[in-house]
Amino acid sequence: MSESTTRPGLVDRVMRFCLEQKLVVALIAIGIVLWGIMVAPFDWDLGDFPRSPIPVDAIPDIGENQQIVFTEWMGRSPQDIDDQISYPLTVALLGIPGVQDIRSYSVFGFSTIYVVFDEDVEFYWSRSRVLEKLNSLPSGTLPPGVSPALGPDATALGQVFWYTLEGRDREGNPVGGWDLDELRSIQDFTVKYQLAGVRGVSEVASIGGFVREYQVDVDPNAMRAAGVNLGEVIAAVRQSNLDVGARTMEVNRAEYIVRGLGFIEGVEDLEETAITARDGQPILLRDIATVAVGPAIRRGVLTKSGVEAVGGVVVVRYGENPMATIERVKERIAQIASGLPSKVLADGTESRVTIQPFYDRTGLIRETLQTLDSAITQQVLVTIIVVVLMLLHLRSSLLISAMLPITVLVTFIGMKLFRVDANIVALSGIAIAIGTIVDMGIVLSENILRALDEADPDEPRLEVVYRASTEVGGAVLTAVATTVVGFLPVFAMEAAEGKLFKPLAYTKTFALIGSIVVALTLLPAAAQLILGFRVRRPRWRRWAGSTVVALGSVIALTLDIFGGLLISALGIYFVARPSLPARMVRALEVTASGVAVLLVLVVLARNWEPLGPEPGLSGNAIFIAALVGLLLLFFFAVRSLFPTLLAWCLRHKGVALLPPLAVTLFGATAWLGFDRLWGWLPEGIRRDPLVIDLAHALPGLGSEFMPSLDEGSFLYMPTTMPHASIGEAKDILEELDRRILSVPEVKSSVGKIGRVDSPLDPAPVSMIETIIEYESEFVTDDHGRRLRFRYDDENERYIRDERGELIPDDEGRPFRQWRDEIESPQDIWDEIVAAADMPGVTSAPKLQPIETRIVMLQSGFRAPMGIKVYGPDLETIEQFGLALERLLLEVPSIQPAAVFADRVVGKPYLEIDIDRERIARYGLQVADVQEVIEVAIGGKPLTMTVEGRERYPVRVRYLRELRDQPETVGDVLVAAPGGAQIPLKELADLRYRRGPQMIKSEDTFLVAYVLFDKKRGHAEVSVVEEARRYLEGKIESGELVVPAGVSYEFAGSYENQVRAAQRLRVVLPLALGIIFLILYFQFRRVGVTLMVFSGVFVAWGGGFVMLWLYSQPWFLDVDLLGTNLRELFQVRPFNLSVAVWVGFLALFGIASDDGVIMATRIRQSLDEERPSSIDAIRQSVIAGGRLRIRAAVMTSATTILALLPVLTSTGRGSDIMVPMAIPTFGGMVVACVTWFVVPILYCFDAESRFRLRARTDIPSAEGESS
Repeated sequence: MSESTTRPGLVDRVMRFCLEQKLVVALIAIGIVLWGIMVAPFDWDLGDFPRSPIPVDAIPDIGENQQIVFTEWMGRSPQDIDDQISYPLTVALLGIPGVQDIRSYSVFGFSTIYVVFDEDVEFYWSRSRVLEKLNSLPSGTLPPGVSPALGPDATALGQVFWYTLEGRDREGNPVGGWDLDELRSIQDFTVKYQLAGVRGVSEVASIGGFVREYQVDVDPNAMRAAGVNLGEVIAAVRQSNLDVGARTMEVNRAEYIVRGLGFIEGVEDLEETAITARDGQPILLRDIATVAVGPAIRRGVLTKSGVEAVGGVVVVRYGENPMATIERVKERIAQIASGLPSKVLADGTESRVTIQPFYDRTGLIRETLQTLDSAITQQVLVTIIVVVLMLLHLRSSLLISAMLPITVLVTFIGMKLFRVDANIVALSGIAIAIGTIVDMGIVLSENILRALDEADPDEPRLEVVYRASTEVGGAVLTAVATTVVGFLPVFAMEAAEGKLFKPLAYTKTFALIGSIVVALTLLPAAAQLILGFRVRRPRWRRWAGSTVVALGSVIALTLDIFGGLLISALGIYFVARPSLPARMVRALEVTASGVAVLLVLVVLARNWEPLGPEPGLSGNAIFIAALVGLLLLFFFAVRSLFPTLLAWCLRHKGVALLPPLAVTLFGATAWLGFDRLWGWLPEGIRRDPLVIDLAHALPGLGSEFMPSLDEGSFLYMPTTMPHASIGEAKDILEELDRRILSVPEVKSSVGKIGRVDSPLDPAPVSMIETIIEYESEFVTDDHGRRLRFRYDDENERYIRDERGELIPDDEGRPFRQWRDEIESPQDIWDEIVAAADMPGVTSAPKLQPIETRIVMLQSGFRAPMGIKVYGPDLETIEQFGLALERLLLEVPSIQPAAVFADRVVGKPYLEIDIDRERIARYGLQVADVQEVIEVAIGGKPLTMTVEGRERYPVRVRYLRELRDQPETVGDVLVAAPGGAQIPLKELADLRYRRGPQMIKSEDTFLVAYVLFDKKRGHAEVSVVEEARRYLEGKIESGELVVPAGVSYEFAGSYENQVRAAQRLRVVLPLALGIIFLILYFQFRRVGVTLMVFSGVFVAWGGGFVMLWLYSQPWFLDVDLLGTNLRELFQVRPFNLSVAVWVGFLALFGIASDDGVIMATRIRQSLDEERPSSIDAIRQSVIAGGRLRIRAAVMTSATTILALLPVLTSTGRGSDIMVPMAIPTFGGMVVACVTWFVVPILYCFDAESRFRLRARTDIPSAEGESS
C-alpha cells in the first residue's frame, strides 16, 4: 500500500528516463531540430538542405464554403437569363444536402450562381453533389442548347497573380508594336495554356484586348437582288467549315490516311463559299456580304496607366500552397519567355512579348512572414536579455534560451502534421506565446539551480536534478494546462472567425505543448550536463580544458576569430576555475553575463530599431537598455523588497486588496461603459459633475469583426451609371487611371471594367475595379526589410552615384519614399479619392484586394457593410433602396461618399414585341422572326475555325449601319415561306423602356443592395446599430414607408462579430469553468482554487484598462530622442474585435500561472512548518512566497517584455498582431499584483482556520479540566 502511494507518476517516470538516457534524448532533439528546419515556413537560405515547407499565404481563406455554377447564353437579357436559367437552377440546387443559401447574378449573356454550403461540408464532396444535380436536371428545365457548368475548384480569394502582356525591348523598356487582338491571341492560345499547366493552378483567365472573329456582314439589298435569304446564308456558312476522314488506303503495301480538307483557313475561304446557284451561276458569300476579321463583342476591358492592355489572372486551386504555386508560375514564365513572339519595329527595335505582373501576392506573403520572423527574433533576444539579467547565471540562461528555438521548431512540425497553413494569424500564435514558452524553463531551471546550490556535494547530480524537477513538475503542467484550456473557445468558433483564428489556436497549443515537452524531457537532462557537470580529478579537468582551447584555436584560425577566441577563453576558465576565489568566480560569471547581455543588446538594437534609423545603433541600444532596464529595475525592486512588502500586506489585508479590486472594476467600466454598468445608481449621484465626467470618459468600447490587414495596395471599386456603354466606361476607366497616377506615392494603377473570362467574376460593365499599388514608406527588399543607403550626416542628404541612384550601404540610413505630409496609407487613400472624383462615377469604400474578395465571398457585395433589400419586383426594390440611401446619408457615423444604392432598373432596353397576328398572315412562326433578330442584329457565331492550336468564331450579321441604329432595326428583312422579304417593323412593335442591368436573387428571392461604410474612428457594430435605430425611428414616425412584400436586413463583416460574440458568451464561461476545475484538481480545495483564480479577473481588468489607455490622447504623448512614444507603441483607439478577444483568451490561460506557483509553494511551506500562531502563519507564507518570487517575477517579466517588439511592430501584418498583444500586455502588468493577492488570501484563509480551531479547542480544554 505504501509503495503504491509513493510510486512516481507518469511525468516523473518520463523525466527519470530522460535523465538516464541522455543519448536517446539528444538524438531525438537533433532529429526534431532538423525536421523543424525542413518544414519551417520562412524563406531561409539553407543551400542544398531538403525543404518541405508549410503552405504559406498572407491570411487564412475565410470566405464561404461555396461552389459556382456558370451558364452562358450569349445575347440574352438579364431578365431572360433570370427567368429561364438562374431561377430554375436555383430551385433545383436548393435540394442538395448541406446547402446553406444560394445567390444568383443574372447579367447580359450569362448567369452565375453561388451555392453556399455549411462549413462542415467537404469542398470536393460538394462539387460532386452539384455536378450530380446538374447532370440529372429534367429535360426542359433549361432552354435548348444551354449547358450549365461547374466553376473552377477555387474561390475569388485564389486570384493571386495578375499580369499584362507588353512589347518590350532587350533592356526591358516598353516599346509596344503589338495590336490588342494580337496580344489577346497570344494570351488565349499560348500564355494561358502554359500557365494553366502549372501544378496548383486551377484556372488562368483572360481579360482585355479583342478576341478575333470572322465577321460576315450581309447586305439585305444584295441578298434581295440575288434572291437569297438569311437562312440560306446561315446554312451555307455552317456547311463550309468541315474536315472529314475516310479511314485508310493501302498503296504498294504502305498505309495512307485519307482526309478531306474543308476547314476555313482565312477570309478568302469564306468569301468563296457558295450559297446557291441561279441559272448555273453560283452566288458566293462575297456577292452579298463583306467578310473580314474583326473584334468580337466584349464585356470586359483592362487598362494600365490609362492605356488599354491585355492580361490574365492566375487562380490557385483550393487547398494548394499559394506561395509555392506563385513561385512555380514564375518559373514557367521564365521558361517560356524566350519562346514568346517577337517582331522588328519600323525603327529596327526588336519588340518581344513579355509577361509583366502588376499584382503579385508573393510580396505581401513575404512581408507578413518577415514581420513575424522579425517579431519572433526580437522577442527571443529580449527574452534572453531578461533571463540573463534576472539569473546572472550564464549557463542556466543559455539553457532556458535554447528552449525557444527548439519549441518554435516543434510548433512548425505540429503545423505540418495537422495541415495548419502558415499565415499572419496562425504564426501570431507563436508570437504571443514566446513569453509563456520560456516560463516553463524558468521555473524548472530556477528550482534546479537552487537545489544544486543547496545539495550535498556527495549526492549524485542526477538525483538532485530529478528531485528538483519533480518538485515543480506538477505546477508547471497545471500552468500549461490552464493556458491551453484558455484557448478552447477559439476551437469552438465557427464560420469566418473560426477559419481565421483556429490556426492561431493550433499554433499556440503546439507551442505550449512543445514547451512543456521540452521542459520536462530535454531541459532536466541538459541541466544535469550543463549545471551539474563536475570534474573531480584535476588531470581530467586539464585534459578537457586543453581540448576546448585547441578547438577554439582551430575555429579562430579557420572560421571565426572572435568565436574561436571566446571558446578558448572558456577552456582556460574551465581549467583555472577550481583555483580561483569564490568571489572572483562569481565576479567572472556576472561579467560574462554582462558581456552576453551587451552582445545580445547590440544585435537586438540592430534588428529592432524601435526609434528608427536616425538615432543610430547607439541611440536605439540606449533606448532599449533604458526601457528594458527600467522595467527590470522595477521587477528587481519588487523581488528584493518582497518579504517586507508582503509582511505589510499581511498586516493590512483590506487596504492591500483595494488596488486589484479597483483595477477590476475600472476595467469592467472601460469595457461596458459607465452608464451600462452603473446605471442603477440613484439619479442624484448620476447628476454629480464628477460622475457625468466619468460617464463621458468611459463610454465603453466599440465592436468590430477584425482590424484590416494593410496589404500594401488598394482596390478602388466605383461604378458608372447603368446606361453607360462599354466605350464610355473604357474612357472613364482610362481617365481614372491617369488621375490616380497623379498621386506621387502611387506606383501603378491597373483598371478593369466588366469581367474576366471566368465564372469567378460576374461583374457587369458598369463595375470598375482598379488595383492600385503604392510605394512602401521606405525602400525595402522582397521580404519587406528596409534597405540602407549611404548618407551624408554633415549635409543631411543621401549620396548618389553618377546615374543619380542611391548607393546601398549597411551603415547608412533607410530612404523614405513618401512625402512629409503623408503619414499613413489612409492619407494616400484620401488623396486617391480626391483625385478620382469625376462626374458620372460614384465614390467607393476603402477596400484592398484580399479584403474585397473576402467581403464579396461572405456577403455578395463590394463593401464592408450594407443593407439587403428583398421585394416582389425590381422597381419596388429600387425605390425603397433609394429611400434608404437618402436616410443613411443622415447617419452621423456613416461616410456619406460611400453610401450607394443599386440602380437596379437603369439600363435602356429596345424591345421588339412580335405581333402574332401579323406574322401569321405571312405563314411565319415566332422562332423564324427571333432567329433573324438574333443573327441579323446581334450576330450569331455559327461555327468555329480550326487554325492549328487557335480557334476563332465565324459570326453572321447585318452591316453595321443597318443594325447599330435603333431607327434602322425596323428595316431588317424577314424571309417568308413564299420567298417574300418583310421588314421587321411590319411584323413587330419596337419600343423603349428601362430594364435591369443585373438581377440578383438569394434563395430565389429578388434582392438589391444599399452599400455604406463607416467614418474613421467608429466601430462597425456601433455604426450598424446606429443606422438600424435611425431607420426604425423613421419607420415609426412614418417618414419611411416599407412597401408591401418588401423587407430589409443589414449584412456585412459585422455579422461575423455578432456571431462570434454570441458564441463567446457561451464558450468563455465554459473555458473559465474548465480552468477552475484544473486548478481545483491541483489544490483540492475550493477556497485555494478561488484565490488563484482571482488572478484571471484582475488580469482581465488590466487588459481593458490598457485598451482604455490606448484610446486616450494623452497616453504616452512624450517625445524621446526625437520619437513620440505614441507613434512608437502605435497608441490609438482599438475596438473590441475577435483579435482583441483572442488576446484576452491568451491572457486567461497565463494569468493564473504565478498564482499556481505561489500557492503550491505556500501550501508546502505551511504543511512542512505547521505554524502554531498567527505570526508563525504569516512567516510561513512569507517564507513560501520568498522561495517562488524569483520564478514568478521572471515568468511575468519575460511575458511582458517579450511583447514589446510586437507592440512596436509596424511591418505588414502588425495590424492584427498588435490588438492581440495589448490586452495580454496590460493584463500581465496588472496580474503582477497576484504575487501579493494570493499570499494575502492564503494567509487570510489559514488565519481564519487557525482562529476557528482555537475557538473550538478552548471549550474542549475547559471541559477536560473540569
